[in-house]
Amino acid sequence: MTQKVYVGNLSYNTTESTLRTLFAEYGEIESVNLITDRDTGRPKGFAFVEMATEQAASAAISGLNGKSVDDREIKVDKANPPRERRSGDRGRSRW
Repeated sequence: MTQKVYVGNLSYNTTESTLRTLFAEYGEIESVNLITDRDTGRPKGFAFVEMATEQAASAAISGLNGKSVDDREIKVDKANPPRERRSGDRGRSRW
């Protein structure tokens, strides 16, 4: 069963290719999603990597959490499930 992993504190210079190379050492990768700003297209400094197995995800978390990548100490952990969003909610207060 696949396991999604959160990768935070990324340098704005880190690419999907860099993440694929890092995580491939720990197992098969299903997908890499480098989060970018909707308006500017610039990276936001975090990503999600979906590993093919829970064992590969656990190995990647253990092996990569705290590792220096592009001069930044990255944070790697299990991804939390997505929050439920109301229709039209963009995360801003309406008051």
